[in-house]
This record gives sequence, structure tokens and C-alpha cells, in this order.
Amino acid sequence: MFDKLKEECGVFGIHGHPEAAHMTYLGLYALQHRGQESAGISASDGDRLRISRAMGYVSDNFDQQELGQLPGSLAIGHVRYSTAGESKLVNAQPILIDCAHGEIALCHNGNLTNAAGLRDALVQQGSIFQTTSDTEVLLHLYARSKAATPEDAIVESVSEVKGAFSLLFVTRDRLIAARDPHGFRPLAVGRLGDALIVCSETCALDLLGATYIRDVEPGEVLVIGPAGLRSIHPFPPSPLAHCIFEHVYFARPDSYVFGESVNTIRTQFGRLLAREAPADADVVVPIPDSGVCAAIGYAEESGLPMRMGLIRNHYVGRTFIQPQQSIRQLGVRVKLNPVRSILTGKRVVLVDDSIVRGTTSRKIVRMVKAAGAREVHMRISCPPTISPCYYGVDTPRRGELIAATHTTDEIRAFLDADSLAYLSLDGLLSGVAPRGNAYCTSCYTGAYPIDAPHDRREDEVQPLEFHGSAKTIR
Repeated sequence: MFDKLKEECGVFGIHGHPEAAHMTYLGLYALQHRGQESAGISASDGDRLRISRAMGYVSDNFDQQELGQLPGSLAIGHVRYSTAGESKLVNAQPILIDCAHGEIALCHNGNLTNAAGLRDALVQQGSIFQTTSDTEVLLHLYARSKAATPEDAIVESVSEVKGAFSLLFVTRDRLIAARDPHGFRPLAVGRLGDALIVCSETCALDLLGATYIRDVEPGEVLVIGPAGLRSIHPFPPSPLAHCIFEHVYFARPDSYVFGESVNTIRTQFGRLLAREAPADADVVVPIPDSGVCAAIGYAEESGLPMRMGLIRNHYVGRTFIQPQQSIRQLGVRVKLNPVRSILTGKRVVLVDDSIVRGTTSRKIVRMVKAAGAREVHMRISCPPTISPCYYGVDTPRRGELIAATHTTDEIRAFLDADSLAYLSLDGLLSGVAPRGNAYCTSCYTGAYPIDAPHDRREDEVQPLEFHGSAKTIR
């Protein structure tokens, strides 16, 4: 229902805990915001690997009986939103295979930009693929490797792929993590007693009472096994390109991502936005939940009060049956409802993290005005999104991004807002200073650190168009 970029995926792995599958289940709970299409866990008891995967939420798929069938002190888990491959059970992760190197399971957060070419070459050489996921390419490369050890085979196969990858492998007795040399996606390491954990965000460590140690470094392969922890750096250094949208929207505010507090950075974006784009208004209202941190910063910097003028319904299911076309505008109201006592007669600053197509933002602005707001000033805590992401985010093609083909004032008119302003790129980068040059901002600039996949370069979808006096989008 919401016009947002889609979360990528979340990964969790633990080594050395007698209830590894149960710990993984809890860790995936904390990472559920990173993907809601499917969830899976693979565990090793030291002798063999077992796996359980299903479509839907973690809580829908695992109970005590299911987790009891995943014994062992070693496990990995995955929550998925499909950025490559269809949304169906065969593409759920982890993916488990048995080959000359033994059993291995893999889960992946990111997107491999050269997967299509590698897949074509592997098919020509006789490989038979079971999924449409880019992740499976890695397992075919691994199975074909002549390397002496599973770790060496992983290094060899990962060396052949390009793009964004934070990977977790589990063998009979080892947990192996690998992160691409640019460090696009986060991957944190923690400790729980004698157990070691690797996961997408530190909020998963917090849920378990684990201690954050460090991040898996960009370009690092980390092997956790019977002999302890071993670090390998097999790749040549590359310019860092952390996804800045993790701080803008994806990550949970209570996480530390790329070594920084998401809440602190998101709040700073709001302060910077207030300096760049003040509004003559009475109240600051966040669009929940993603706009809350930036709205706090905006209110603090502007001196305006912040009020929860929109209330979110947290009990909307994963699938919402859309009403017939004549009452489809009720869809947003299922998710959000205005608080009239806060909005009536007020000049309102609405704060959100981003605008993608603009269709939902338009409905929210009109909802706030219908609730009695005298003026609505829209403020966005990142620059206009003008280009697709190819590194693990399900971004619409360029022609579907409203800011790619329309000016800020045209977007303002479409939203029916009294004013509209975005945080500038310089402002965004100052919010993550002094490490601003370590971030990928391709969705705001169109400048990519790695070439786009051949099948996505053209992005020839017809652009969104305004037409008619009502300024609707076609």
C-alpha cells in the first residue's frame, strides 16, 4: 500500500550455541523489517544440515515443533524481499546443496550485477538451475571449484561475482561470512557467551542480549569454526560504497549500521532539513514510522512542536484486499488515520524519509487537509530519488520515479502541498560526516560505483506523466 522502496533481505548466523535454530528464529524476528516475503533457517548438528523455509512472516512459519527438527549448535537464517528472482518458495533462502565439498547452505543480502552473464555461461556448461534467484549462481560456482577446502572454494566463487553481497554460508562445522569489497550492505559480528553471531543489523544482537564486536569488513571473508575465528582478505581494495539509504529508511532506528547509530544520523538529517528548508508553520507531524526520527530533528532545530498527527495501524496484515476502484482511496486510511484535534486549523510540516512515485504522499497530504489542516508543507529527509538501485534494493525503473522526470514544483503541485523541499545531497552527506565519501548515493545522482546489469541499463519504461487539470499521474 505504501509507496516506498522495498527492503532487501536480512541474514543471521550463529556458531557455538546449543539452541542455534531458536536463536536464529529470534534474530530473524528482529530483522523482519528487511523482508516479509519468505523466511528460512538451516542448522547443522555437526553431522548433517537440515533446512526449513516458507513464505510469509517468521512468526507464521516456525513453531516449537518446527524448530525442534533443526538441532545443532550452528545455524543461519534469512528473511527475504525479492530483488532478483520471483517471489515464490523455490527462491526462499537459505539454499542448501550437497556437492563434492560436502553440504553447504547459503543466504544472501544484496544483488549480483553480473549474475545473468554467469548464469548463461554456467547453463552452457551443463549447470541446471532450480531457482530464478541470483544467489544460486554462487552455489554453482562453489560446486564446480577444485579448491582443496570449502573456505577456498567460497573465496574462489565469490571472486567471480560483482555487485553487492553480504553472505552467510554454513557447512557441517563452520559459519562463513563474506562481504563485497565496496561494503554496500551491512554485516555485524557479535558475541553471546561462547557463541559468535553474524547478522545484518545490531538490533538482532540486542534482542538476544549479545554484545556487538565489530562489522565484517568490506572485502573480508570470516571463517568461524572449531579452531576459532579466522579472517581472510582475498580481494583487492575497492572504494567504499555503503548504501546511504540504510540510514535514510531501511535499517531500524535502534540499530548501529556501518558503525553509526541510525537514530542519531536520521535525527541529524531532520535538523539539517530544518536549516535548509524552514517553514512558517505551527506543528511538525511525522509520517509514521519512517519519518519519526527526522521529524524529531526538524522540530528540535526549528523550535516547532512535534505532534503525532497521523496514527499508524500496526495490525494491517501482509496482504490487504483492495476495495473496488470507487473506494480505493480508503487503502491509505487502513494504514494511517489523522488526529483532527492536532491538525485542524494548523499549518502543518509533514516530514517523511522519501518520495518514490508520489502517489501515497499525495493521498496523505489530502487526508491531512481533509482533517482540517490550513496548510501542508512537505519536507523530505533525503534528496530526490532519480535513479534505480542495482545493489539489493527493489527500486522502480527510472521512468517510474517521479523526481526523475519532474521538477520539485511539479511534484508539489501533484501532491497538492503548499510547499515541498528535499534535503540536499550536500546536506545528506554532511549528516554522515566525516565519512560521507564512504557512501553510495547512486539513487540520487545516477553515478554508479559498479556497472548496472545489462538487462537493466536502459530502463525504458514510459515516464510518469501529468495530464489534465487535476494533475493526476498516468
